[in-house]
Amino acid sequence: MNPEFWKDKKVFLTGHTGFKGSWLSLWLKSLGADLTGYSLPPPTKPSFFELAQVGDGVTSLLKDIRDFKTFSTALKDRQPEIVIHMAAQPLVRYSYENPVETYETNVMGTVHLLEAARQCSGIKAILVVTSDKCYENRAWHWGYRENEAMGGSDPYSSSKGCTELVAQAMQKSFFSNDTYDQHGVAVATARAGNAIGGGDWSEDRLVPDIISGILEGKEIDIRNPQAIRPWQHALEPLGGYMMLVEKLVEEGPAYAEAWNFGPENADCQPVSYLAEKIIRLWGDSARWKQDMNQHPHEAAFLKLDCSKAKARLHWKPAWNVDRALEETVSWYRECQNRPENLRAFSLQQISSYMKDFSSQS
Repeated sequence: MNPEFWKDKKVFLTGHTGFKGSWLSLWLKSLGADLTGYSLPPPTKPSFFELAQVGDGVTSLLKDIRDFKTFSTALKDRQPEIVIHMAAQPLVRYSYENPVETYETNVMGTVHLLEAARQCSGIKAILVVTSDKCYENRAWHWGYRENEAMGGSDPYSSSKGCTELVAQAMQKSFFSNDTYDQHGVAVATARAGNAIGGGDWSEDRLVPDIISGILEGKEIDIRNPQAIRPWQHALEPLGGYMMLVEKLVEEGPAYAEAWNFGPENADCQPVSYLAEKIIRLWGDSARWKQDMNQHPHEAAFLKLDCSKAKARLHWKPAWNVDRALEETVSWYRECQNRPENLRAFSLQQISSYMKDFSSQS
């Protein structure tokens, strides 16, 4: 990771008001990027974006990526060098209730972005962020590699598999590596595991549900306590995205492909592990129980093989799941005790992560 790379770079980030988008916005601004964000208003109240004043110093366009004409005009007006696409409907359970919105946002939103980029000069790199759930889940006990089949048995997961196929088709059709000398645009996709960290208040997400239960003094309902997920702090994949973008700009087609960014195997833990660890870290008498109600299907086991990112990008996780949970709980404690300090506190966590990442290289 080269912090100097980002100084004065013109970056266009979709989804900048969301959980991961807010963390990436803060990080990029701290490195001196000229950042434009394009997104719907913050999806939750409270929101990380508002509490940490993420919009300070950012050209923030609160608009809908499903509106192609408006989006295309904005992209041409801003003339970015780098486009990072994170705007999405990110929730599995919400996708069952709103499948059309999920596909419109995740699939057609990506079509809109890549078509607008095709009509915009000056772009050097495009990174489309999807999800580990893009893979056809066969409940294997080994990680999925980048060349595994796309799939998805729920609208959200399916939409992410579709997004990958759209990005691949548009790249081969209009941003081909074979004709890179003519168009000069390198396109890649990134797939990450279950991101945790401070500032997530999304509905039906594990960490926000646990924190809310603790603060409200309620017994916490856990839907699938034995489900194993690839847990990682949000800063882990975001750092990987940044390293990949640096390579896309500097070396182009050599890195214009799909990439996994997930935790080490030891950090693929059951949901019950996170619940118990967060309760212990908070030091409360909170309790959890399994929710025995009927719920839509969710995969029981999923993890990523990140060998390629480790070998070719020299990226690897800096924080294990326990450290990620410690940082997460400390963020929510800061939010409870000193909400006015959240921007500085979040930047401090970013700085700590960068130091830890650099020290392991």
